[in-house]
Amino acid sequence: MDITVVDVPEKGRFEIRDGERVVGLASYHVDGGSMTLPHTEIDPAMGGRGLGTRLVHDVLVAARERQVTVLPYCSFVRKYLVEHPDQLDLVAEDDKPTFGLATADH
Repeated sequence: MDITVVDVPEKGRFEIRDGERVVGLASYHVDGGSMTLPHTEIDPAMGGRGLGTRLVHDVLVAARERQVTVLPYCSFVRKYLVEHPDQLDLVAEDDKPTFGLATADH
């Protein structure tokens, strides 16, 4: 597999591709200093290969590079953040309770 993640801003999404074939996507919308992440999907035929995890990782890297916070409406993105607490700083403190991401020390 030749896996790449590509930002396609004209479609408002990041695509994960195997070669030229789109095998998944994460939709997004940037407004000011926030990136809303409402939906992520992977082709069911490509499931179980870690593609969703790779996609979300790369989207969060892009958010960090753009210096925006994320609004993880997508449940898969929230699950990723719980499993990777080092990335939780991408969610603004005031937004964490909204997404069930409040940390125990707060």
